[in-house]
Amino acid sequence: MKKLSTLFFVCSILYFGGCSTFMSTSSYDPATQRFRASIDSVLSDSIFTATDVALKIVSLDNNQVLYDHNSKKLMRPASNLKILTTSTALCTLGKNFAIPTQVFYSGTVEDSSLNGDLYIKGYGDPDFSSDELAELVTDVKTKLGIKAIAGNIIGDASYFDDKRWGVGWMWDDEPFDFAAYNSALSINHNCVQVCVMPGKAIGDTAVVTIDPPTHYVSFENSAVTDTTDSLVISRKYDERLNVITVNGVKKLDTVMHKEGITVRGPELYFLTLAKEELEKQNVSVSGDPKLGTVDSTDILVTQHLQPIDSMIVFLNKVSDNLSAENTLKIIGAETVGIPGSTENGIHTVKRILSQFGVDSLSFLMVDGSGVSHYNLMTSENYIKILKGMYNRKDVFDLFFTSLPIAGVDGSLEKRMRNSPAQGNLHAKTGTISGVSTLAGYVRTADNELLAFSMMMQNFIGSTAPYRKAQDTIGILMAKLQGRK
Repeated sequence: MKKLSTLFFVCSILYFGGCSTFMSTSSYDPATQRFRASIDSVLSDSIFTATDVALKIVSLDNNQVLYDHNSKKLMRPASNLKILTTSTALCTLGKNFAIPTQVFYSGTVEDSSLNGDLYIKGYGDPDFSSDELAELVTDVKTKLGIKAIAGNIIGDASYFDDKRWGVGWMWDDEPFDFAAYNSALSINHNCVQVCVMPGKAIGDTAVVTIDPPTHYVSFENSAVTDTTDSLVISRKYDERLNVITVNGVKKLDTVMHKEGITVRGPELYFLTLAKEELEKQNVSVSGDPKLGTVDSTDILVTQHLQPIDSMIVFLNKVSDNLSAENTLKIIGAETVGIPGSTENGIHTVKRILSQFGVDSLSFLMVDGSGVSHYNLMTSENYIKILKGMYNRKDVFDLFFTSLPIAGVDGSLEKRMRNSPAQGNLHAKTGTISGVSTLAGYVRTADNELLAFSMMMQNFIGSTAPYRKAQDTIGILMAKLQGRK
């Protein structure tokens, strides 16, 4: 009779565990059981009837699995994939790696004139901006003492291959800033900011400007001033033109609307801005922006160095896709060889993740950012990566710092505010159409460090209810206490 009672008790736990498909000895811990039941309740919501969910939570203090549901199921990771890219970057390139942008010249300098060409060579810095360009131009002008360039402005983007977009990206996303072309010569995230102000009166044409101002793009403006806001800003991407289109309505007496739009040919965009900056600083340029390669006889004038720490922090905090794509190609260039390619970067990702116990055949990675719907990953693999990075004491602090913090910054700034998760939970978000993910670390009320992965996909409409469910689970993890 005693044996039957014990069997009934165990079967009851297995049955009433609901979504908790993993049972360990901690199943008998009341606090853990209540925790699992609370998550089961969250996932019992009707929004998950037609939606796939995978979730795994593990204690990094004792390696206990606190919750496991569908963790071996392949799901689309969205921007959670950036965890793979950034962890590999830190493990292979190290915390002291820096990305140069270099300026060379050929020919001679006589009578304040460069009788030759000015070369700019890029190594994929995704954060290089017009401000850094202005500093480089000032440095070149000072060191060479020039007021004129008789030759051309030549860009060398040979550090990367010539594939400028990710595999499986959506063609109609091309104008939007999250789908910028990658390049070894990148500037201003390979976008222009389209700035729209209302006219002075209803019926007036809206006022459109481009930041930075440049001749590389033009715009067609048919937007008018009225009592509503319904702007549509795009680019003539079907025609493969750098012509910005602004249509719709800008509301009277409202603040400026600013929106990033991609440019085609980021290398020539970079070089056009360089020529315009030289002329702005009173250095005349006789030639044109062109593409080429730096020769061994060309002379280095100056360079800008982008530290990897600030790059990785920006990449993860704001989930910047260009940063991820460029970083993956940098990994490929530095570990396999030039030109850096997405394929070679992925080869290195698989090699590094295998050290964390991740089977290279257990996931599919086709880009560095997670924009592609072709990517497939499991929650179980994410836990292995998060554990692996936690054990890499040489780089974990930077990796941990780079993750958005609940209620504080990045893509989690407005989530889990005024809860025990605020300032505590560090995690990478992920969102593409029909997909919402969250993976990272959180400390319980007893200071137990947990690693978790939540993946939700195949839903229609807003991500809001799925993010709310993730936030609820995040708060439950932060509140957990009394485990034995």
